Amino acid sequence: MNPSGVLRIGVFGGAFDPPHHAHVALAEAALSQLGLAELHVIPTGQAWHKSRTLTPAQDRLAMARLAFSGLKGTVVVDSREVLRDGPTYTLDTLHELQKEAPRAQLVLIMGADQAAALPTWHGWQAILGIAIVSVAYRALSTGNTARFDPKMLPGLPAGARFEALELPAMDTSATDIRRRAALGEDISSLVPLAVARYIDQHHLYRPA
Repeated sequence: MNPSGVLRIGVFGGAFDPPHHAHVALAEAALSQLGLAELHVIPTGQAWHKSRTLTPAQDRLAMARLAFSGLKGTVVVDSREVLRDGPTYTLDTLHELQKEAPRAQLVLIMGADQAAALPTWHGWQAILGIAIVSVAYRALSTGNTARFDPKMLPGLPAGARFEALELPAMDTSATDIRRRAALGEDISSLVPLAVARYIDQHHLYRPA
């Protein structure tokens, strides 16, 4: 919930190659837990940090629209990064959103692994000056309760703000889904049905 009354805009970026059930669960959790007026789901454009070539941006954008279309709440599948020339930087996206909604509080949503790697991000300290970082924690079945601690980040700027986002335990990865699709295996239990149909109809992830 958001008792402060400040307009909060969530920012959830990723390759979404493809978007799967864990992505949708994270978006649902953000909408229910973070008091967001709207959530921007932003497929990555030219990802500077990815070693592999991403599926064409228009396919990933189309799949994201299919995956997140049924959520309750204001969800915007935002195409700005796939339309941007050159490398995609989160800092640039946050600056743009800040200009569009100068009175809003931006909430950048990411997993704990991404949060731990924040010092490798372009302009990461500036990011923390613009947005609250909401770190998604998956429930662990092993009993291991170790969690990412923002205070462990080297060079953490004063005033940086973090929030926790609690998720159910889900062991789903886009890498595994792409591998299964390449082998012709059924992936309909791992991704929204409309996304599975899109992958099949457009022959995505098949060997060349």
